[in-house]
Parts: sequence; structure tokens; C-alpha cells
Amino acid sequence: MPEISRFFGIIIRMFAEPAAPHHLPHFHAYYQGASAAFGIEPVERIGGSMPRSQQRLVEAWAEIHQRELTEDWERLQAGRPPARIEPLR
Repeated sequence: MPEISRFFGIIIRMFAEPAAPHHLPHFHAYYQGASAAFGIEPVERIGGSMPRSQQRLVEAWAEIHQRELTEDWERLQAGRPPARIEPLR
């Protein structure tokens, strides 16, 4: 699963699902032993769990980079590698 960003100990990854096009565009966030999946439109946690403060950071980052996340999702579904996205600073 390609890493597309990393900030404050949080790793953001996204992967292609060519055999499952029914899934909503989403990405995965990892922090220490926790992981969660987040929808892109709207930005919301759709699975898993992580500490509330890290979840808020991920949601803020995703709101800022929603367009790039959508573009990366489309790239991956087309069989192309995703672009890196600026970390939250």
C-alpha cells in the first residue's frame, strides 16, 4: 500500500481496488498501533479507530488536500502510482 504522506507520527496510505470498484474513495491512516479508514468525500472515518486528537489531525489534513486525495484515488484505480501529498505542518 503506497504511502502518500506522513506527519506527526501518522502515516497515510492508499491502495488500488480494481476488483472492487464499489468501494467509496478512501485512504488509511496509521498511528502507533491504531489504524482507521477515512472517506474522501465527505471526509469522515468509515472504519477502524485511532486516538481522537490524531483523528482530528487526519481529518483536517484531508479537508485541506481533498482534491489531491481524489486525484490519487483516480490514479491508483487507473493503475498509476499516487503522488505524494504535503504533510500537515
